[in-house]
Amino acid sequence: MMYSVDMARSYEKLIVWKEADDLCVFTYNVIKKFPPEEKFNLVSQMRRSSSGVATNIVEGNARQGIRDKTNFLTMSLSSLEELHYQYHLAWRLEYISKEVRDHGFDRIERVAYLITRLRTSLVEKHKPPSPSSLSSQSS
Repeated sequence: MMYSVDMARSYEKLIVWKEADDLCVFTYNVIKKFPPEEKFNLVSQMRRSSSGVATNIVEGNARQGIRDKTNFLTMSLSSLEELHYQYHLAWRLEYISKEVRDHGFDRIERVAYLITRLRTSLVEKHKPPSPSSLSSQSS
């Protein structure tokens, strides 16, 4: 079957990806107001961190093996931690208000929760049966 440009990508169906994508767009809008001297410093770091969250979800979703999928979700969580600190730093440097920082933190927490739930679900779904469940099936 040929792939059509009109066909939806499977990652687009993931709520976690939609939330990560929204977080990325939110972050890009926040950093538009940063001072010009931060263009190659904090602005660049926050762009990479925020886009890395969604990008790793997409790449992990395309992988076949459970280990690969969960590794990319773990990388997404790492990017979220970086972004969390960067929001904190932007607030400390008075580039953003406490309200903007807290809104960023809330979005980060939501995405982290969804990634963790997805990762746990994948691991549980692919977990080999325990010996006790095998013995009860043979009875």
